[in-house]
Amino acid sequence: MSTSDDALPPTATGPEASLGMDAGLAPSGPPPDLEPELAAVPRSEELFAPVRGDIELCYQTYGDPGDPPLLLVMGLGGHMTWWPDELCRMLALEGLRVIRYDNRDVGRSSRVPERVSKATVAQAFLGRKVRTPYTMSDLAGDAVLLLDHLGIPAAHLAGVSMGGMIVQTVAVEHPDRVLSMTSIMSTTGRRRVGWQHPRLLPTLVAPNKPDLESYVAGTQVMSGLIGSPEYREAEDALRSRAEETHGRGVSRSGILRQMAAILTQPDRTRALGEVTVPVTVLHGKADRMVHVSGGRATAAAVPGAELVLVDGMGHDLPRALFDRFVGAITGSVRRAG
Repeated sequence: MSTSDDALPPTATGPEASLGMDAGLAPSGPPPDLEPELAAVPRSEELFAPVRGDIELCYQTYGDPGDPPLLLVMGLGGHMTWWPDELCRMLALEGLRVIRYDNRDVGRSSRVPERVSKATVAQAFLGRKVRTPYTMSDLAGDAVLLLDHLGIPAAHLAGVSMGGMIVQTVAVEHPDRVLSMTSIMSTTGRRRVGWQHPRLLPTLVAPNKPDLESYVAGTQVMSGLIGSPEYREAEDALRSRAEETHGRGVSRSGILRQMAAILTQPDRTRALGEVTVPVTVLHGKADRMVHVSGGRATAAAVPGAELVLVDGMGHDLPRALFDRFVGAITGSVRRAG
C-alpha cells in the first residue's frame, strides 16, 4: 500500500507515491572502491536546515569548512545524492567546501502541501497563466537561506538542469551571494531554446506504481532515453542508485509542483546580461531532456561566459566525465580569483 506524501513529516525517509520515470535526470550509479585520497575527504552526516517556517532542507558537506564554499544544486526530482559521492570528493580535493542538498519537495527535505494537477502542468506547458505553489525565485531563495543557515556570505554555485535554472536565478536576484556560477545541461527560461525531445513526453506522463521494482524499472527506462549514449551506466549501478533514491523518498506530487515552477519561470536572457561573476556553461550535444540550444543561449546571454559542449553526453553525470565536470566548475572558481 502506498502512502500519501502529505502525511509524511518533513524529514521522512520512507518511499512515497513514487514518481518512477518522471524524474528529470538520469541518475548515475555509485562509485567503485575509492582511492585512499578520495576516501580520506571528510563528509558530514545528512543534516537539516530550517530555512523557512514551513521548509526544512536536508544537506551534506564535504571537505574543510575553511575552504571556499561550493553549493551544488540538483535538477527536477533529483536528490542531492545524484551529485555522486566520488564527484563531490573530487571537488573537495580541489580545495572547496562542497555542499549538496535536497530541494524542497525532494528526498528528505520538506514537502509543500498544496497539490498541482496534471491539467495545471499541461496549461503551463502551453504558456497559459496558472497559479503555482512556488516559483523559481522561491527555489533560489531556499538556496540563499541555506547559505544563511551555514553562515556563508557568498559561494560558488553549480547547478544541473532545474538546478542550473536555480543558480542562474540566484545570480540574477541575489548577485552579492555568488562568487562564480557553473550552469550544466540547463537553459535560460526562454521557450524557444532548451526544448525537450517530443519522444520523451509519453514516458514522462505515464502512470507509475509506487513500489520499488516499478521505480527501478522506470529509472532504467528513463536512463535509456536521456542518458549519455557514449557513456552508458551499468545496469547494476543504475539499480543501486534507484534503490537509494526510492529509500530516501520520492514524491509524484512534489515533482508536479517543481514542474509548475519550471514551466512558469521567466525568460532570464536579458537579466543574465547583468551577471558579472565568472560563468561556465557545460552541455551535452546529445541531451534530449534540455536541448543543447539551452546551453548555447545561456552562454550567449552572459558576458564572458565560457561554453563547454561535450560530444556523446546526454542528461546525466556519467563517471567517465567527472574530470570534465570538475574542470568546468573549478575553471569558474579560479577565474573568480
